[in-house]
Amino acid sequence: MDRLDEARAWLQYSDNDMEAVDQLSTFHPPKVEIISYLCQQSAEKALKAFWVYSGVKPPRTHNMKLLRDECEKYESRFSEIVDECLRLDDYSNQPRYPSGIELFESDMDLAKGDSAKIREFVKSVMVFDEPEENSEAE
Repeated sequence: MDRLDEARAWLQYSDNDMEAVDQLSTFHPPKVEIISYLCQQSAEKALKAFWVYSGVKPPRTHNMKLLRDECEKYESRFSEIVDECLRLDDYSNQPRYPSGIELFESDMDLAKGDSAKIREFVKSVMVFDEPEENSEAE
């Protein structure tokens, strides 16, 4: 698999996490902790997609600050998503355990918005040369 295909695969995994978020959001009450965790995971995978896209092997870390900082070395516009990455950083491990942080629906909603912004931003800076469909010789 070349680096562009691998970057696409990371983005697909990111999208899959958000599909799970959409499903879990239908529960009443919503599963706030797991949804917040999956939002962080989705954003993390998007950042790792950019690492791969840039020709760098992503580290085995959940540290959103580290991942974003490295992305900014290749694309200065990553400074636009500092706050979103920092907010999601707390959700990488703590919500998965009973002694973790207490979360509310407002935290979950913010996590969903932050994850969406990060994912859309990453997708906007990655350029894939897609073959044109229905291209015919003129």
